[in-house]
Amino acid sequence: MVNMPVLSVVIPMMNEEEGIPVLFGRLVPILEQTGRSFEVVCVNDGSQDRTLAVLQEFQLRYPGIAIVDLSRNFGKEAALTAGLMQAQGQAIIPLDADLQDPPELIGEMLDRWDKGAEVVLAVRAKRETDTALKRATANVFYRIINSISEISIPPNAGDFRLMDRSVIEALKQLPERSRFNKGIFAWLGFRTEIIEYERPPREVGMTKWNYRKLWNFALDGITSFSSAPLRIWSYIGILIAGCAMLYGLVVIFKVLVLGYRDVPGYASLMTILLFSNGIVLIGLGVIGEYLSRVFIETKGRPLVIIRKVHKFGQND
Repeated sequence: MVNMPVLSVVIPMMNEEEGIPVLFGRLVPILEQTGRSFEVVCVNDGSQDRTLAVLQEFQLRYPGIAIVDLSRNFGKEAALTAGLMQAQGQAIIPLDADLQDPPELIGEMLDRWDKGAEVVLAVRAKRETDTALKRATANVFYRIINSISEISIPPNAGDFRLMDRSVIEALKQLPERSRFNKGIFAWLGFRTEIIEYERPPREVGMTKWNYRKLWNFALDGITSFSSAPLRIWSYIGILIAGCAMLYGLVVIFKVLVLGYRDVPGYASLMTILLFSNGIVLIGLGVIGEYLSRVFIETKGRPLVIIRKVHKFGQND
């Protein structure tokens, strides 16, 4: 392995045994055509199949492969961060193992980098390979987070981008454990250029993302980059209190001026109580989401535990 490669490609993997031959069959010739020294940092994120063994077999054929073997599954965001921290290149590109991020764009990314871009962001021009529900929920998510966040997170952009070494050094200064990498990359700033591409279908295997994971991912993004969900409950509380005061004034007016003596009904009373209690519980739930993340940060545990880093010809 080249000690200080020009290019590092970082690939988080979980149960990608079937796709590894296809991945390296496309990726390695493209990297060789760039004429730059390179490394491929593969992060084994607690795979239960033969992912690690297959990676070690390919490492014998391609010494530029480094394998970061995590002690268990920590999730894609943590695994990607671990790979970025291990990468040694002057330009670093995160890549999905399913080849939905086409490695053929790497050459154009490097050209933009040579011309001075510090970040070259790949944006999906179309998302036809996603389901209609996933496209709709993604659009809603980006509209919400960009309307309440102080930074703008580009829609239809994943982790696929080229980042200069200076960007990675800045990234190392952000130690948070509840990570939303797309937001973190946007928060860092730096000179950014955009290239568009059409995302192809997954080459091999099935996606590891389900709607529960996507929901938790969206919560991490919103709570990491906006305090608006906390602030909005103050306004809701003021609104409800104002309505209660207004209703009280109406009751006083009816009694003192009009002489009405209404007997409150059970149904209306229970409706108001249940509604008010529901609002309080929802507000507590929002506070709990933020508090749980504060709790995670205060424990100070490492983001990942690396069992071993496998490099060709050496053991770390």
